[in-house]
Amino acid sequence: MKKEIRLSGSGGQGLVLAGIILSEAEILDGKKVLQSQSYGPESRGGSSRSDVIISDDTIFYPRAVDLDVLLSLTQEAADKFIGDLKTNGYLIFDSSVIKVNPIDGEAIGIPFSEYAIEKFKTAIVTNIISLAFLCRITEIVTLNSLKKAIKERVKERYVEMNMKAVKLGVQLAEDYLKDGK
Repeated sequence: MKKEIRLSGSGGQGLVLAGIILSEAEILDGKKVLQSQSYGPESRGGSSRSDVIISDDTIFYPRAVDLDVLLSLTQEAADKFIGDLKTNGYLIFDSSVIKVNPIDGEAIGIPFSEYAIEKFKTAIVTNIISLAFLCRITEIVTLNSLKKAIKERVKERYVEMNMKAVKLGVQLAEDYLKDGK
């Protein structure tokens, strides 16, 4: 088993943190993981991405080039990285801000940032909502490991909010799966 995942958007959306959390959750599940990140010169608002390669075996090439999953939280990121997605890969995107052309493979648009603002009065947990959605849809990691990695990575005062964000992301995924995609 080898999976390549890219979390993409703009600086300040917490995608590097989400990639680190996903990587640590995979390690807790006994997988081999390589995580890398790239972001523009601006700390907020510039392009940002976090690549996570997950495998049962040793990872020899340290770059994600044939994505199984692309999560995009901005139109710029979707446009920039859609060409790296496998034909049968998953595109998961924030439909509040992205209008994506049809692709080969599965495209799932959920208004993640709208849900974050509606339920939490802040967009700060959009990364965790969308990560939990991705993890439930793909079943790439156990939710227990995801929650444990979040608890180890976020500041204590934000743990409860992030656990609620995980619950929302999982519920959105359950609703999506129940409605027959």
